[in-house]
Amino acid sequence: MRTKVAIIGGGPSGLFLSQLLDLAGVESTVLEVRSRDYVMGRIRAGVLEQGSAESLRAAGVSERIVHDGFVHEGINLAFSGGMFRIDFAGLVDRTVIVYGQTEVQKDLFAARDARAGIVIDEADDVRLHDVESDAPWVTFRKDGLEHRIDCDFIAGCDGSHGVSQTAIPGQVLRTFERVYPFGWLGVLSETPPVNDELIYANHERGFALCSMRHEALSRYYIQCPIDTDIGDWDDDRFWDELRARLPPAASDGLVTGPSIEKSITPLRSYVAEPMSFGKLYLAGDAAHVVPPTGAKGLNLALTDVVYLSGAIAEFYEHGSTAALDGYSDTALRRVWKAVRFSWWMTTLMHRFADGGEFGFRLQEAELDYLSSSAAAQRALAENYTGLPL
Repeated sequence: MRTKVAIIGGGPSGLFLSQLLDLAGVESTVLEVRSRDYVMGRIRAGVLEQGSAESLRAAGVSERIVHDGFVHEGINLAFSGGMFRIDFAGLVDRTVIVYGQTEVQKDLFAARDARAGIVIDEADDVRLHDVESDAPWVTFRKDGLEHRIDCDFIAGCDGSHGVSQTAIPGQVLRTFERVYPFGWLGVLSETPPVNDELIYANHERGFALCSMRHEALSRYYIQCPIDTDIGDWDDDRFWDELRARLPPAASDGLVTGPSIEKSITPLRSYVAEPMSFGKLYLAGDAAHVVPPTGAKGLNLALTDVVYLSGAIAEFYEHGSTAALDGYSDTALRRVWKAVRFSWWMTTLMHRFADGGEFGFRLQEAELDYLSSSAAAQRALAENYTGLPL
Protein backbone atom coordinates (compact mmCIF):
# COMPACT_ATOMS: atom_id res chain seq x y z
CA MET A 1 0.00 0.00 0.00
CA ARG A 2 1.24 3.50 -0.82
CA THR A 3 0.10 6.89 0.49
CA LYS A 4 1.66 10.31 0.89
CA VAL A 5 0.94 10.67 4.61
CA ALA A 6 0.42 7.79 7.03
CA ILE A 7 -1.55 9.08 10.02
CA ILE A 8 -1.27 7.07 13.23
CA GLY A 9 -4.38 7.56 15.34
CA GLY A 10 -8.02 8.08 14.40
CA GLY A 11 -9.01 10.53 17.10
CA PRO A 12 -9.92 14.16 16.37
CA SER A 13 -6.37 15.22 15.46
CA GLY A 14 -5.81 12.30 13.08
CA LEU A 15 -9.14 12.63 11.30
CA PHE A 16 -8.91 16.43 11.13
CA LEU A 17 -5.46 16.17 9.59
CA SER A 18 -6.74 13.68 7.04
CA GLN A 19 -9.63 16.02 6.19
CA LEU A 20 -7.43 19.08 5.74
CA LEU A 21 -4.89 17.18 3.65
CA ASP A 22 -7.65 15.82 1.45
CA LEU A 23 -8.96 19.33 0.84
CA ALA A 24 -5.41 20.34 -0.16
CA GLY A 25 -5.19 17.42 -2.60
CA VAL A 26 -2.83 15.33 -0.45
CA GLU A 27 -3.78 11.69 0.06
CA SER A 28 -3.49 10.01 3.44
CA THR A 29 -4.32 6.80 5.28
CA VAL A 30 -5.41 6.75 8.92
CA LEU A 31 -4.61 3.82 11.23
CA GLU A 32 -6.55 3.45 14.48
CA VAL A 33 -5.96 0.67 16.98
CA ARG A 34 -9.49 0.81 18.44
CA SER A 35 -12.86 0.17 16.83
CA ARG A 36 -14.90 3.07 15.50
CA ASP A 37 -17.60 2.51 18.11
CA TYR A 38 -15.00 2.71 20.88
CA VAL A 39 -13.47 5.91 19.53
CA MET A 40 -16.85 7.60 19.10
CA GLY A 41 -17.93 6.56 22.60
CA ARG A 42 -15.08 8.24 24.48
CA ILE A 43 -16.23 11.10 26.72
CA ARG A 44 -13.88 14.05 26.42
CA ALA A 45 -13.68 17.84 26.55
CA GLY A 46 -16.52 20.05 25.46
CA VAL A 47 -15.26 23.60 24.78
CA LEU A 48 -14.09 24.83 21.38
CA GLU A 49 -12.10 28.03 21.10
CA GLN A 50 -13.34 30.46 18.49
CA GLY A 51 -10.33 29.70 16.30
CA SER A 52 -10.96 25.95 16.52
CA ALA A 53 -14.56 26.41 15.47
CA GLU A 54 -13.45 28.57 12.55
CA SER A 55 -10.88 25.95 11.47
CA LEU A 56 -13.49 23.18 11.56
CA ARG A 57 -15.86 25.37 9.58
CA ALA A 58 -13.20 25.98 6.92
CA ALA A 59 -12.73 22.20 6.70
CA GLY A 60 -16.44 21.64 6.06
CA VAL A 61 -17.02 20.16 9.52
CA SER A 62 -19.35 22.68 11.12
CA GLU A 63 -22.98 22.03 10.27
CA ARG A 64 -23.84 20.40 13.58
CA ILE A 65 -21.54 22.73 15.52
CA VAL A 66 -23.53 25.70 14.22
CA HIS A 67 -26.86 23.98 14.83
CA ASP A 68 -26.21 22.18 18.13
CA GLY A 69 -23.29 24.03 19.74
CA PHE A 70 -23.83 26.59 22.48
CA VAL A 71 -22.03 29.91 21.99
CA HIS A 72 -20.80 31.14 25.36
CA GLU A 73 -19.74 34.74 25.82
CA GLY A 74 -18.18 34.21 29.24
CA ILE A 75 -17.55 31.97 32.25
CA ASN A 76 -18.23 32.36 35.96
CA LEU A 77 -15.71 32.07 38.79
CA ALA A 78 -16.94 31.35 42.32
CA PHE A 79 -15.12 31.82 45.63
CA SER A 80 -15.88 32.85 49.23
CA GLY A 81 -19.61 32.25 48.74
CA GLY A 82 -19.90 34.63 45.78
CA MET A 83 -19.53 34.51 42.02
CA PHE A 84 -18.41 36.87 39.26
CA ARG A 85 -18.41 36.66 35.48
CA ILE A 86 -15.61 36.98 32.92
CA ASP A 87 -17.21 38.67 29.90
CA PHE A 88 -15.32 37.26 26.90
CA ALA A 89 -17.36 39.15 24.33
CA GLY A 90 -17.01 42.47 26.09
CA LEU A 91 -13.35 42.09 27.00
CA VAL A 92 -11.80 40.58 23.85
CA ASP A 93 -14.70 40.37 21.38
CA ARG A 94 -14.40 36.58 21.23
CA THR A 95 -16.49 33.60 22.34
CA VAL A 96 -16.23 29.85 22.84
CA ILE A 97 -18.60 27.08 21.80
CA VAL A 98 -19.69 24.30 24.12
CA TYR A 99 -19.71 21.21 21.90
CA GLY A 100 -18.50 17.83 23.08
CA GLN A 101 -15.36 16.21 21.66
CA THR A 102 -17.45 13.08 21.11
CA GLU A 103 -19.60 15.09 18.70
CA VAL A 104 -16.53 16.52 16.94
CA GLN A 105 -15.33 12.95 16.50
CA LYS A 106 -18.64 11.92 14.93
CA ASP A 107 -18.57 14.92 12.60
CA LEU A 108 -15.04 14.13 11.46
CA PHE A 109 -15.88 10.49 10.77
CA ALA A 110 -18.86 11.63 8.71
CA ALA A 111 -16.69 14.11 6.80
CA ARG A 112 -14.07 11.48 5.99
CA ASP A 113 -16.73 8.98 4.93
CA ALA A 114 -18.32 11.58 2.67
CA ARG A 115 -15.00 12.05 0.88
CA ALA A 116 -14.15 8.32 0.85
CA GLY A 117 -11.25 8.82 3.22
CA ILE A 118 -9.24 5.73 4.12
CA VAL A 119 -9.57 5.02 7.86
CA ILE A 120 -8.45 1.56 8.97
CA ASP A 121 -9.65 0.75 12.47
CA GLU A 122 -8.62 -2.11 14.74
CA ALA A 123 -5.12 -1.94 13.27
CA ASP A 124 -2.96 -3.97 15.66
CA ASP A 125 0.79 -3.94 16.27
CA VAL A 126 1.41 -0.65 14.44
CA ARG A 127 5.14 -0.03 13.93
CA LEU A 128 7.06 2.85 12.40
CA HIS A 129 10.17 2.20 10.29
CA ASP A 130 12.99 4.32 8.85
CA VAL A 131 11.50 7.61 10.05
CA GLU A 132 14.89 9.31 9.53
CA SER A 133 15.06 8.28 5.88
CA ASP A 134 13.41 9.73 2.81
CA ALA A 135 11.28 6.59 2.54
CA PRO A 136 9.57 5.87 5.88
CA TRP A 137 7.08 3.03 6.17
CA VAL A 138 4.56 1.63 8.60
CA THR A 139 3.47 -1.93 9.31
CA PHE A 140 0.34 -3.15 11.08
CA ARG A 141 -1.78 -6.26 11.48
CA LYS A 142 -5.42 -6.44 10.50
CA ASP A 143 -7.58 -9.58 10.69
CA GLY A 144 -4.48 -11.66 11.36
CA LEU A 145 -2.57 -10.42 8.30
CA GLU A 146 0.42 -8.07 8.23
CA HIS A 147 0.25 -5.00 6.00
CA ARG A 148 2.79 -2.38 4.95
CA ILE A 149 2.25 1.28 4.05
CA ASP A 150 5.01 3.19 2.25
CA CYS A 151 4.73 6.96 2.58
CA ASP A 152 6.49 10.30 2.42
CA PHE A 153 5.57 11.43 5.93
CA ILE A 154 4.20 9.94 9.14
CA ALA A 155 1.93 11.94 11.43
CA GLY A 156 1.78 10.66 15.01
CA CYS A 157 -1.69 11.48 16.32
CA ASP A 158 -2.04 8.48 18.61
CA GLY A 159 -1.95 10.05 22.06
CA SER A 160 0.55 10.07 24.89
CA HIS A 161 0.53 6.26 25.19
CA GLY A 162 0.80 5.58 21.46
CA VAL A 163 3.70 4.19 19.46
CA SER A 164 4.62 7.34 17.53
CA GLN A 165 6.48 9.15 20.28
CA THR A 166 8.56 6.03 21.00
CA ALA A 167 10.01 6.27 17.47
CA ILE A 168 11.98 9.34 18.56
CA PRO A 169 15.30 8.21 20.09
CA GLY A 170 15.71 8.76 23.81
CA GLN A 171 18.82 10.88 23.32
CA VAL A 172 16.77 13.26 21.16
CA LEU A 173 13.45 13.36 23.00
CA ARG A 174 13.03 15.59 26.06
CA THR A 175 9.94 15.33 28.23
CA PHE A 176 8.57 17.71 30.83
CA GLU A 177 5.87 16.63 33.25
CA ARG A 178 3.93 17.73 36.31
CA VAL A 179 1.50 15.26 37.85
CA TYR A 180 -1.14 16.89 40.07
CA PRO A 181 -1.97 15.20 43.41
CA PHE A 182 -5.69 15.01 42.69
CA GLY A 183 -8.21 14.15 39.99
CA TRP A 184 -11.71 15.07 38.87
CA LEU A 185 -14.67 12.92 39.79
CA GLY A 186 -17.12 13.58 36.96
CA VAL A 187 -20.80 12.85 36.51
CA LEU A 188 -22.94 13.08 33.39
CA SER A 189 -26.66 13.46 34.08
CA GLU A 190 -29.79 14.05 32.03
CA THR A 191 -30.64 17.23 33.93
CA PRO A 192 -30.76 20.90 32.91
CA PRO A 193 -27.50 22.78 33.58
CA VAL A 194 -27.37 24.79 36.77
CA ASN A 195 -26.25 27.85 34.77
CA ASP A 196 -26.29 28.87 31.11
CA GLU A 197 -22.48 29.31 31.26
CA LEU A 198 -19.70 27.33 32.94
CA ILE A 199 -19.02 27.81 36.65
CA TYR A 200 -15.51 27.24 38.04
CA ALA A 201 -15.64 27.10 41.84
CA ASN A 202 -12.80 27.48 44.33
CA HIS A 203 -13.82 26.12 47.75
CA GLU A 204 -12.03 25.02 50.91
CA ARG A 205 -13.42 21.50 50.29
CA GLY A 206 -11.95 21.48 46.79
CA PHE A 207 -12.59 22.60 43.22
CA ALA A 208 -15.89 22.11 41.37
CA LEU A 209 -16.92 22.68 37.76
CA CYS A 210 -20.42 22.97 36.34
CA SER A 211 -20.55 22.34 32.61
CA MET A 212 -23.03 20.99 30.08
CA ARG A 213 -23.43 19.18 26.78
CA HIS A 214 -26.84 20.63 25.90
CA GLU A 215 -29.95 22.02 27.58
CA ALA A 216 -30.92 18.62 29.05
CA LEU A 217 -27.48 17.06 29.62
CA SER A 218 -25.14 18.34 32.33
CA ARG A 219 -21.53 17.54 33.15
CA TYR A 220 -20.30 18.18 36.69
CA TYR A 221 -16.90 17.64 38.31
CA ILE A 222 -15.47 17.81 41.81
CA GLN A 223 -11.83 17.63 42.87
CA CYS A 224 -10.99 14.33 44.56
CA PRO A 225 -7.90 12.46 45.82
CA ILE A 226 -6.16 10.63 42.99
CA ASP A 227 -6.71 7.28 44.75
CA THR A 228 -10.47 7.79 45.12
CA ASP A 229 -12.56 4.63 44.76
CA ILE A 230 -15.42 5.55 42.46
CA GLY A 231 -17.49 2.82 44.10
CA ASP A 232 -17.57 4.90 47.28
CA TRP A 233 -19.46 7.67 45.50
CA ASP A 234 -23.14 7.04 44.90
CA ASP A 235 -25.17 9.77 43.23
CA ASP A 236 -26.55 11.24 46.46
CA ARG A 237 -23.07 11.69 47.91
CA PHE A 238 -21.84 13.36 44.74
CA TRP A 239 -24.74 15.80 44.57
CA ASP A 240 -24.37 16.71 48.25
CA GLU A 241 -20.66 17.39 47.82
CA LEU A 242 -21.16 19.42 44.64
CA ARG A 243 -23.87 21.50 46.30
CA ALA A 244 -21.58 22.21 49.27
CA ARG A 245 -18.85 23.60 46.98
CA LEU A 246 -21.09 25.96 44.99
CA PRO A 247 -22.21 29.42 46.09
CA PRO A 248 -25.89 29.70 47.10
CA ALA A 249 -26.67 31.53 43.84
CA ALA A 250 -25.87 28.31 42.01
CA SER A 251 -26.56 25.51 44.51
CA ASP A 252 -30.11 26.70 45.13
CA GLY A 253 -30.97 26.04 41.47
CA LEU A 254 -29.14 22.73 41.08
CA VAL A 255 -31.34 20.02 39.57
CA THR A 256 -30.13 16.52 40.42
CA GLY A 257 -30.89 13.12 38.93
CA PRO A 258 -29.41 9.69 38.22
CA SER A 259 -25.95 9.71 36.69
CA ILE A 260 -25.60 8.06 33.28
CA GLU A 261 -21.79 8.10 33.37
CA LYS A 262 -19.29 8.49 36.19
CA SER A 263 -15.50 8.59 35.93
CA ILE A 264 -12.31 9.87 37.53
CA THR A 265 -9.91 11.93 35.43
CA PRO A 266 -6.27 12.31 36.57
CA LEU A 267 -4.64 15.69 35.96
CA ARG A 268 -1.17 16.25 34.55
CA SER A 269 0.85 18.62 32.41
CA TYR A 270 3.17 16.97 29.90
CA VAL A 271 5.21 18.17 26.92
CA ALA A 272 7.51 16.21 24.59
CA GLU A 273 10.16 18.02 22.57
CA PRO A 274 10.80 18.08 19.68
CA MET A 275 7.47 17.46 17.95
CA SER A 276 9.23 16.22 14.82
CA PHE A 277 12.03 13.81 13.98
CA GLY A 278 13.04 12.93 10.46
CA LYS A 279 9.80 12.39 8.54
CA LEU A 280 7.76 11.90 11.73
CA TYR A 281 5.59 14.73 13.05
CA LEU A 282 3.67 14.57 16.34
CA ALA A 283 0.34 16.29 16.94
CA GLY A 284 -2.09 16.48 19.84
CA ASP A 285 -1.72 14.28 22.91
CA ALA A 286 1.17 12.42 21.28
CA ALA A 287 3.21 15.52 22.11
CA HIS A 288 1.44 17.25 24.98
CA VAL A 289 -1.21 16.81 27.66
CA VAL A 290 -2.74 19.56 29.78
CA PRO A 291 -5.16 19.43 32.71
CA PRO A 292 -8.72 20.12 31.52
CA THR A 293 -9.08 23.20 33.73
CA GLY A 294 -8.21 25.59 30.92
CA ALA A 295 -10.17 23.72 28.18
CA LYS A 296 -7.07 23.51 26.01
CA GLY A 297 -6.45 19.82 25.14
CA LEU A 298 -8.67 19.42 22.08
CA ASN A 299 -7.99 22.97 20.93
CA LEU A 300 -4.22 22.48 21.03
CA ALA A 301 -4.56 19.29 19.00
CA LEU A 302 -6.62 21.03 16.33
CA THR A 303 -4.12 23.89 16.17
CA ASP A 304 -1.21 21.45 15.73
CA VAL A 305 -3.08 19.96 12.80
CA VAL A 306 -3.70 23.34 11.19
CA TYR A 307 0.05 24.06 11.35
CA LEU A 308 1.06 20.58 10.16
CA SER A 309 -1.45 20.29 7.32
CA GLY A 310 -0.39 23.70 6.01
CA ALA A 311 3.27 22.72 6.15
CA ILE A 312 2.68 19.44 4.29
CA ALA A 313 0.51 21.14 1.69
CA GLU A 314 3.23 23.74 1.15
CA PHE A 315 5.72 20.96 0.48
CA TYR A 316 3.58 19.32 -2.20
CA GLU A 317 2.53 22.60 -3.79
CA HIS A 318 5.82 24.47 -3.79
CA GLY A 319 8.47 21.89 -2.86
CA SER A 320 9.42 23.91 0.22
CA THR A 321 10.30 22.28 3.54
CA ALA A 322 10.54 25.57 5.44
CA ALA A 323 7.24 25.17 7.26
CA LEU A 324 7.89 21.50 7.99
CA ASP A 325 11.34 22.35 9.35
CA GLY A 326 9.79 24.99 11.61
CA TYR A 327 6.71 22.98 12.62
CA SER A 328 7.99 21.83 16.02
CA ASP A 329 9.17 25.27 17.12
CA THR A 330 5.99 26.94 15.87
CA ALA A 331 3.69 24.46 17.59
CA LEU A 332 5.66 24.39 20.84
CA ARG A 333 5.51 28.16 21.28
CA ARG A 334 1.72 27.91 21.39
CA VAL A 335 1.78 24.67 23.40
CA TRP A 336 3.82 26.15 26.23
CA LYS A 337 1.56 29.20 26.45
CA ALA A 338 -1.43 26.85 26.81
CA VAL A 339 0.44 24.72 29.35
CA ARG A 340 1.14 27.86 31.37
CA PHE A 341 -2.48 28.97 31.27
CA SER A 342 -3.82 25.53 32.19
CA TRP A 343 -1.31 25.31 35.07
CA TRP A 344 -2.34 28.78 36.26
CA MET A 345 -6.06 27.97 36.17
CA THR A 346 -5.42 24.67 37.95
CA THR A 347 -3.33 26.19 40.74
CA LEU A 348 -5.78 29.08 41.15
CA MET A 349 -8.94 27.00 41.48
CA HIS A 350 -7.88 23.76 43.23
CA ARG A 351 -7.16 23.05 46.86
CA PHE A 352 -3.58 21.80 47.40
CA ALA A 353 -2.99 19.75 50.55
CA ASP A 354 0.50 21.17 51.01
CA GLY A 355 -0.62 24.74 50.46
CA GLY A 356 -2.24 25.15 53.84
CA GLU A 357 -4.19 28.22 54.83
CA PHE A 358 -1.48 30.44 53.38
CA GLY A 359 -2.00 28.99 49.93
CA PHE A 360 -5.77 29.22 50.22
CA ARG A 361 -5.57 32.89 51.25
CA LEU A 362 -3.34 33.60 48.25
CA GLN A 363 -5.96 32.02 45.96
CA GLU A 364 -8.68 34.15 47.53
CA ALA A 365 -6.57 37.29 47.13
CA GLU A 366 -5.89 36.55 43.47
CA LEU A 367 -9.55 35.79 42.78
CA ASP A 368 -10.54 38.99 44.58
CA TYR A 369 -8.09 40.93 42.42
CA LEU A 370 -9.37 39.19 39.30
CA SER A 371 -12.96 40.07 40.17
CA SER A 372 -12.17 43.79 40.17
CA SER A 373 -9.43 44.16 37.55
CA ALA A 374 -10.45 44.56 33.91
CA ALA A 375 -6.82 44.03 32.85
CA ALA A 376 -6.59 40.69 34.70
CA GLN A 377 -9.94 39.60 33.31
CA ARG A 378 -8.87 40.54 29.80
CA ALA A 379 -5.76 38.36 30.10
CA LEU A 380 -7.88 35.41 31.25
CA ALA A 381 -10.40 35.97 28.47
CA GLU A 382 -7.68 36.24 25.82
CA ASN A 383 -6.13 32.93 26.87
CA TYR A 384 -9.37 31.03 27.45
CA THR A 385 -10.92 31.95 24.08
CA GLY A 386 -7.66 31.12 22.30
CA LEU A 387 -4.50 32.98 21.37
CA PRO A 388 -4.05 33.87 17.68
CA LEU A 389 -2.66 31.16 15.40
